[in-house]
Amino acid sequence: MNKLFRLPLALVVAGAACMSPAVGAQDAYPSKPIRMVVPFPPGGSIDMTARLIGQKLSTSLGQPVLVDNRPGASGNIGMDFVAKAPKDGYTLLMVHAGLASNAHMFAKLPYDPIKDLAPVIRVADQPNVLLMNPKWPFKNVAELVAYAKANPGKLSVGTSGVGGPQDVAARRFMRMTGTDLLNVAYKGGAPALSDLVGGQIDLMFETSPTAVPYAKSGKLKALGVTGDKRIPILPEVPTVAESGVPGYRSMGWIGLVAPAGTPSPVIAKLNEQVQALLKNADTQKQITELSLEVVGGSTADFTSFVGRESDDYARFVKDFDITPQ
Repeated sequence: MNKLFRLPLALVVAGAACMSPAVGAQDAYPSKPIRMVVPFPPGGSIDMTARLIGQKLSTSLGQPVLVDNRPGASGNIGMDFVAKAPKDGYTLLMVHAGLASNAHMFAKLPYDPIKDLAPVIRVADQPNVLLMNPKWPFKNVAELVAYAKANPGKLSVGTSGVGGPQDVAARRFMRMTGTDLLNVAYKGGAPALSDLVGGQIDLMFETSPTAVPYAKSGKLKALGVTGDKRIPILPEVPTVAESGVPGYRSMGWIGLVAPAGTPSPVIAKLNEQVQALLKNADTQKQITELSLEVVGGSTADFTSFVGRESDDYARFVKDFDITPQ
């Protein structure tokens, strides 16, 4: 008579778990609420994007995704917090170009943005809008450039700080147009924007979600968009490139990252979930209404992109002889 060979049930279960730990980790994730850190104050484009994606992820993942604003030090406080968080996928970071630039803009950081944070997905690109105080009569970028060339140092341009996306946009503009604007660096975009409205400064390359309401209300005049194409919410405003500065482009971006060392199945699941959201027509509409451009793509795509951006910032610091803070 044939006898069946049976292993003890405990050994069977243990063996199965050992054979496929990655699958088990992915299937079980998430089993509790997820914290999504925003390294800037509430109300900005990164915060708005995080809340939009977080709300939709809460539904698709079946667990709350809670936005946690940790502003300060050009995003370094929030980025450092996530870099040192448990590597389990329950602490994430919605971040901007600082992920690629801060290593070059700061002489000493308590974390390594490239080594200590793992890209998940690039969510959206963010153009800036060249805003002007209405006291100036310029109707377009060409008139602005002509005046600036004839009056070096007469016009001032405000930025949220040296090396930020607004500063990069302003310096590229000056180099490509051969103009000399007085570059005024503020500690954040809000005080710069306030002074632009008040007439203390003349120009600013402001992030599109913040710029649009000021342009639509007439408090400020929009002369150009810094991306490759016009933004649907301001269709009448041309790109800077089509306004007499061919080849000009200066884009910010927003992406989701996790602590380095987070299990690859968890990273893959997050990428898959956000990718699905970004392909949804309703999500695309909401992101477009924020004047952002939906991107998406694989984790490998985002990782390569961050590497290229980091190289670009290294050249930027060298070309403009910027001393890290």
